[in-house]
Amino acid sequence: MLNALLAVTALSPVQKSVDVPFRLVENAIIADAVVNGRNVSCMFDTGFSGSFVLDTAVNVGAPTGSMMLRDFVGQFEAPTVKIRTLTMGGAKVRPDGMQVVQQPNRGMSQSYNTHTVGIMGLEVMRDYVLEINFEKSKFVFHPKSFDFTGWKPDNKKTFMPSLLLKGGSSVELVCKTANGKKLVLALDTGNAFYATTHKDVLERVGIWKPGQPVKFMSSAQVASGPVDSWYMHMEDMSIYGVPVKSSIWSIIDAPSSSADHDGTVGFGFLKNFNILIDMERRRVWLDNFAGKVSDAPKAEVGINAFYDEESKKFLIWRVAPNGPAEAAGIKRGDALLSVNGEELLNVGARKVADMMEGDLDSKVQLVISRNGTIMRMEVKRKYLFNGRIPQPAPAIETAPASGAGFLGL
Repeated sequence: MLNALLAVTALSPVQKSVDVPFRLVENAIIADAVVNGRNVSCMFDTGFSGSFVLDTAVNVGAPTGSMMLRDFVGQFEAPTVKIRTLTMGGAKVRPDGMQVVQQPNRGMSQSYNTHTVGIMGLEVMRDYVLEINFEKSKFVFHPKSFDFTGWKPDNKKTFMPSLLLKGGSSVELVCKTANGKKLVLALDTGNAFYATTHKDVLERVGIWKPGQPVKFMSSAQVASGPVDSWYMHMEDMSIYGVPVKSSIWSIIDAPSSSADHDGTVGFGFLKNFNILIDMERRRVWLDNFAGKVSDAPKAEVGINAFYDEESKKFLIWRVAPNGPAEAAGIKRGDALLSVNGEELLNVGARKVADMMEGDLDSKVQLVISRNGTIMRMEVKRKYLFNGRIPQPAPAIETAPASGAGFLGL
């Protein structure tokens, strides 16, 4: 593979492959760019069809229009700024028609524990065959002449699913249940979960019975705000042609906002693969460098907390019914002061959520404040998902590492 180019190429689109490094943080890719002369660091989100969503504090110019955005549960309108110039590493990107969406995003740096001012979307990569190389933490912008569609996947380590005919704004691919029912799930690096779908989709494919009660209701954060959600153990799924024996999915407890879209496959699955995306030839290449397709399930205590700017504390706003936190007497409105002796200073909500997770039956030490009274408690983590308790996921066969870069090129 080519080494990263230091000089910005004057050609757009690129005539040869260009490496652009990114940073891997917990459940996200953080990429750097220069937009209208301003340096920005953004979470890279293939589930966002636009170019950038930047914090309103980042001055990239006066608003020139507006855009309607849609997420899992709804849509909303936001002001936009025309992109005049855009560069990433060694690539000068043609910005014709691209816009910055302006939204307050001041909590992103805290959430990802690194400087982050917004979201970078799939449109930035429209002139290239895009490689997302998780193994080496870099994008490779390949020219349109780069054609991998003649490669032969072995369907053990390498896979080549076809994109559905849904235009060029999203990477929509087919997943299948054990009984052969189909789900249409977008490839979404911006989804921090393993995969996300909706309760009505599970009912349609026969995985969930209508009217069946949900255990351990939780919450997920989407662009339009928090939504009720819960976790489901999924067995014997095929994700983009990759067999997955056992995985834990996030389920939105609301109907899908689109009749032909069932959700997204997220970071928890994608991080195991080096990925090539060719929007024009309608193909994706997946190379399973990690030797696994899912992680072992995590146990947790069953609380959601957010940082309250007024009190400067993490406040608990949801306690999962029938979970360990509820059994320990933790209540909505309690302030979470420390976890396992670590005070919650300068950490994001994602880090706090991670601190709540661990091995089954492991214990976590919590310090809680309620109406000025300090309470210290020990809580045992449990599995808080619906479905059968899973067994550890087996590793799949992989070829020895060649040391020659992505796919031996």
